[in-house]
Amino acid sequence: MSAEMPDCVARHRYVDRDFGSVVKLLPNEYYVTTGPKVLLTVLGSCVAACLLDPYAAVAGMNHFMLPDAGQAGLDHPAAMRYGAHSMDVLVRELVKAGARRERLQAKVFGGAAVLPNMPLLNVGDRNAQFVLRYLQAEKIDLYAQDLGGSYARRVAFLADSGKVVVRKLRTAQDLAPIQIQETEMLRTFAAVRAEADAL
Repeated sequence: MSAEMPDCVARHRYVDRDFGSVVKLLPNEYYVTTGPKVLLTVLGSCVAACLLDPYAAVAGMNHFMLPDAGQAGLDHPAAMRYGAHSMDVLVRELVKAGARRERLQAKVFGGAAVLPNMPLLNVGDRNAQFVLRYLQAEKIDLYAQDLGGSYARRVAFLADSGKVVVRKLRTAQDLAPIQIQETEMLRTFAAVRAEADAL
C-alpha cells in the first residue's frame, strides 16, 4: 500500500455467519492479500472485480461506483470511486504483492439497476461495460461474471481458492442499506456530471 492511499484499503472486519472472519469492502475500497482471507462486499449498481494470481497465491478485490471521471479533475481518495483508477490501483497493488499481470484471473460482479430510476441513468450498465472493456484492454483473462439485472448482490471472494459465492438480495431488510448506498451514488453521479458540464 502506498502512503498516499491510507483511506482506500478496506479495514472493516467482522465475523460472518457463513464465512467466519471476513474483510468487508465498502464503496471506493480495495484489498489485496496473500493469505486465506474472505473478502466480502455488497453491490447494487457498483462493480467489484476479484483478481487472482493462483501461482503466486495473491488475490485482491475492489468496489467502485462509476466507470471514469470524464473531464472532472480528481483528488485522492475520491478517485477510488472511479473504475478507471480503482482497477489500476488494484492491479498495481497485486503486482507489488508478487502477482504477475499475465497470470491474473478475473471474476466481476454487480452493475445492477436496483432503484426505479436507475435504468434511465444507466450507471450499472456503464460500470459493467467499463470493467469488461478494461479487462480486455489489459489482457486480463475473465473467468466468471455476474453483471446487470435488477437485484443487488452479496459477493464473497475466497482469496486462497479464487472461489466466489454470490447471493442475490431480494428482501426489504437486505435491500435497505443498498438503497441508501445507491441514493448516495446517484448524488455523486449528479455532482460529477455537473462538474464535467461546467468544464
